[in-house]
Amino acid sequence: MSASARAKEAVEELKQKNPYYEKYAEKIAKLQKTSPEEFLSRVDTLEKGKKPQKSHKDDPSRNYSELLRPKESLECPDQKAEIPNKKLEDIMKTELLEGKTVDEIRAIWLEYHKTKDVIAAVIPTEQYKLQQNRAKAHPVFVLPIPRSEGFEFIMLQFAANSVHFTPLLCYQVHKENAPECLNIVHYTEYQDKGIVLMRGEYDSQVLNAQEAQCLANQLQLYYGQYSQSKLQLLQTFTNTPESFKHMDVIAELENLKITT
Repeated sequence: MSASARAKEAVEELKQKNPYYEKYAEKIAKLQKTSPEEFLSRVDTLEKGKKPQKSHKDDPSRNYSELLRPKESLECPDQKAEIPNKKLEDIMKTELLEGKTVDEIRAIWLEYHKTKDVIAAVIPTEQYKLQQNRAKAHPVFVLPIPRSEGFEFIMLQFAANSVHFTPLLCYQVHKENAPECLNIVHYTEYQDKGIVLMRGEYDSQVLNAQEAQCLANQLQLYYGQYSQSKLQLLQTFTNTPESFKHMDVIAELENLKITT
């Protein structure tokens, strides 16, 4: 069977087995057409990861080890010489904020983004510092978002003052060329005043505003707050990915819904 025919067969199998295939069909089809051999190689790797493993029998369908080799174009957040921080002046006139109090800056920032298709927030500097410290040890993780079919997993990766989110299915098929569905940037120009400005741009064909906000909230819960259960999940994912169970992060999300 030719590579092209095998690739077509693999796509049919993905359609049947992965409930989120249709959402990313166009992106996957591009790789299939331009390089069927490469597409098959990545699908084969994905299928191998679905074989049952004795170390986590209750979660036999996922292998997260490959995610610990992040996109080659990104570096860990402490490598600032490699990846420069994004600047506030690139997205708005900073004169609007000059001489303003913290409360005024917060109000202007939120009002400025109210009519834009983005998510925005103002977070305490100490929370941001904790987030960045944890990101150095755990630069890659996966978070769930509720879908009608259950839960879809989104991979996140830190780079300087940005956090890049990619659908897990897209990453497994496209690797370093996987398109982002959300990019969160933290602007630190006012961290000496005790605040950091956050802005997240999302792909509306993949996420809606509520789903993007769900990811942003979980990011803060795992990286910007003191929670032993969430820290343990980060450590397990980074240090012993073969023991990581995706149902544990789903349980954390479900617990959040119950308590809010």
